[in-house]
Amino acid sequence: MRGSLLMNRRGLQRFRQLAVTATGSAKIKILLFCCIAFTLLALPGWASKFMGWSNLSAPDDRLQAPGKGYAIVMNTWKRYDLLKQSIAHYASCSELDSIHIVWSEPDPPSESLVAHLNHILQSKSRGPRQVELKFDINKEDSLNNRFKEIKDLKTDAVFSIDDDVIFPCSSVEFAFHVWQSAPDNMVGFVPRAHWLEQSILKLCRSLIIMQHDNNKYYSYGGWWSVWWTGTYSMVLSKAAFFHKKYLRLYTNEMPASLKDYITKNRNCEDIAMSFLVANATDAPPVWVKGKIFEIGSTGISSLGGHKDRRSQCINRFVAEFGRMPLVSTTVKAVDSRSSWFW
Repeated sequence: MRGSLLMNRRGLQRFRQLAVTATGSAKIKILLFCCIAFTLLALPGWASKFMGWSNLSAPDDRLQAPGKGYAIVMNTWKRYDLLKQSIAHYASCSELDSIHIVWSEPDPPSESLVAHLNHILQSKSRGPRQVELKFDINKEDSLNNRFKEIKDLKTDAVFSIDDDVIFPCSSVEFAFHVWQSAPDNMVGFVPRAHWLEQSILKLCRSLIIMQHDNNKYYSYGGWWSVWWTGTYSMVLSKAAFFHKKYLRLYTNEMPASLKDYITKNRNCEDIAMSFLVANATDAPPVWVKGKIFEIGSTGISSLGGHKDRRSQCINRFVAEFGRMPLVSTTVKAVDSRSSWFW
């Protein structure tokens, strides 16, 4: 009996010892994890101060030409609350020079709207600099209006934007600096792709509808195609930088038949601009990482048949251009100052 009790006591003591050891080991692991996490978070700041990196300015800030900013060309249509919200946001971006609102409504902008927007710009102005506001009035309602030549643009850089999307100023100005390194290319936040269709059905369809480019048929690839493959060949003009010379080219050299097609179908002006730039450069666009905030209602991309209509546009444009000018790429520009994991 005594031997049995002694063995039980020894077993209980050993169990307690193991429990304490296990608990202590868990605590040590948690403490070690916290120390590692703290070191990873704090080390960059300490290293920057120790090495003197915190006193260095970013290269793109040093390279930027003084007085050279960008102009926003904003497309809008009877969404005055969204317009006010967008103007109020972008007016605070430090490198913005002017805002041109593409106005295609039958009635001109009201005096109260113009006064309200100018008041916003005055309240957001920094020192003597004030962003200039202009309405580009169009008699005809056409999606081509967003790419009409603007004679009095003071900047080479144009940031084409819809009134229902918001990007942080830091993202916009990073994209602007990327564009400065490749001013002939389109640089934007919303990538899309095109694919050579391999199915027999699509091939037969291309033979029936049109003869072009050795009877190849191309399909439009939306965001999920880009996400899945990491490949894109367009950046949409709903949020993209390009050189102002492309407004002149679009206005004067884009085939009238394509502009009529765009006006009639109320679609694909953004694809047409991508074709125009790619045809001039034989180079791909540049996709820039950025956080997008959609402040409007669901757009036409959510409607049924959207992909088919966009595919038809691509093939119509290929037939008109006589070739497929779009160039695919997998390159993505990321601001390394604000991202550890690229």
